[in-house]
Amino acid sequence: MSAAPAEILSLRRFGDDQIVTLAKLVIESAFQPIVEAATGAVFGYESLMRGFQKLGFASPLELLDKAEEAGQLLALEHMVNSRAVAAFATLPEFSTRTLFLNFDSRLVGGENTIVERLVNHLKRANIAPSSLCFELSERFDSGKMPDFSALVRELRLAGFKLAIDDFGAGFNGLKLLCDQPVDYVKIDRHFISGIDADARKRHLVRHTVNTAHVLGTRVIAEGVETEAEFQTCRDLGCDLVQGYFIARPTTHLSELQPAYPHLAVNSGGHRSSATLDSILIRKQIEQLPAVRESDELESVFDLFRLNPRQAFFPVLNANGEPRGILHEYHLKEMIYHPFGRDLLKNRLYQRRISHFASPAPIADLDTPADEMLKIFAGMDGSDCVILTENMRYAGILSASSLLKIINEKQLKTAQEQNPLTGLPGNRAIRDYVQDAILDGDQPRYFCYCDFDNFKPFNDTYGFQKGDLAISLFAALLRRHFIGEEKFLGHVGGDDFFVGISGCTVDELQIVLHRLLDDFASDVRQLYLPEHQAEGRISGHGRDGTAKDFPLMRCSIAVLGLPEGFVFSDTQAVSARIAEIKSRAKTSASGLVLEALGV
Repeated sequence: MSAAPAEILSLRRFGDDQIVTLAKLVIESAFQPIVEAATGAVFGYESLMRGFQKLGFASPLELLDKAEEAGQLLALEHMVNSRAVAAFATLPEFSTRTLFLNFDSRLVGGENTIVERLVNHLKRANIAPSSLCFELSERFDSGKMPDFSALVRELRLAGFKLAIDDFGAGFNGLKLLCDQPVDYVKIDRHFISGIDADARKRHLVRHTVNTAHVLGTRVIAEGVETEAEFQTCRDLGCDLVQGYFIARPTTHLSELQPAYPHLAVNSGGHRSSATLDSILIRKQIEQLPAVRESDELESVFDLFRLNPRQAFFPVLNANGEPRGILHEYHLKEMIYHPFGRDLLKNRLYQRRISHFASPAPIADLDTPADEMLKIFAGMDGSDCVILTENMRYAGILSASSLLKIINEKQLKTAQEQNPLTGLPGNRAIRDYVQDAILDGDQPRYFCYCDFDNFKPFNDTYGFQKGDLAISLFAALLRRHFIGEEKFLGHVGGDDFFVGISGCTVDELQIVLHRLLDDFASDVRQLYLPEHQAEGRISGHGRDGTAKDFPLMRCSIAVLGLPEGFVFSDTQAVSARIAEIKSRAKTSASGLVLEALGV
């Protein structure tokens, strides 16, 4: 509850030099959970300042600005962050979580930094530096601070993690991402608000995610307030999310949970079946032993000695998250120097594993193979892609492994093509649908084509003529649907699939009616003249009863997804298509189109 006006006025009567003293009386740390987008499990917490209103300030930023004017910014930051660290240390399983702390870049270049003063607190609380992540704000132009890069390097070498806060809304977030080895990018709330209904925001966030992943950086979506925003951010590849939809900040730490069940429910349909890429990647993953940033350099020498054919090893922090790779050439100069190894062992030399680690691209195990190849190629000189599962190290993929995956994928795709039509089969169709339902940048249409009265035709004229009808329809599909935004598939027998994006309903209906008319006209020529004249043939139904059947035609059930509509449940697609197909078969035109999510 905010303080009464009279209380605020009495507090403001004190001098500026009393800011820290007063802050100690009223300022509290509130924790807001940051969760894994794929599972809903808590990854860490952002520490947020509460109680500033009692000092007469409208926001924490106003209080910080006042403290900076009074020359008390360092003392205030130290007090606030020390309390947050102390509270963090009381949480169960804190050693597996990350505490995100805001870092005011105006402290750069001071005689002694807040980082140095926090180290002692961490030691007393038995907290590893990798459990703390400093958020670098875009509020001030770090490019004008000559000591900024040196501070970032100091933080990294000490084992701390770094995040760019409010990415996209400040001075130079893209420059920071380019120049500094940060661990996380926190996308500003402006780009997350209403993202489910805004194609431009989705486009920007998708490309931010891809760029960050190429650089080995994870992405956090800030300010997620609705289920639709959460699902869209998750489907666009954001690794972590925070916001009111997950949980509000709280000063009552007992309210914090290890996971949030409503997120697990919402993610239940996400990639419910393994894709071909996922299967191939898991087959090729290499389980290399990893070194920890906190390990002694002597242990690294032993690792290279025991694995003479291995030129590098992944480097992890205390939480099991990748930090890069340690290549033997990083140490060669010291190893082969007459006194090099003795120098490295000398504690006065103060060189740790983090001094020798270099960045490496990082990707989740469920990243598509083609995208993983782009991530690998996007970082020049990379030895591997480090793979993670639930944000933790899972193994690596070398360049040769990636090439094997791509080649095997192409071979599998070719093997699964229908031998009669040469069109992709069921796995490719399923993968296409899974990808398309997650991409709401434009309208999408799933068209399921099925011949009517094919069985009596096949029974009367034989399988060879039946195969001719199937080949005829496949040729018509290729003639009517050309371009990158069209996908053609052969489910099997007389069932086909067409995936289309980017066109209007009217344009689609024109093409589909033309396809149906052309097929009805062309397939008619496969019948004997007397059957053509009568417009029917005699045969037996599936129940064995003799009856007359009209000449063959095709019926098409179309399920449309409007622009901006994104979801994850492929089973919902199948269920709705089954309903539409039965109506398409009994309709006069053979074509029924419905929209999902309208």
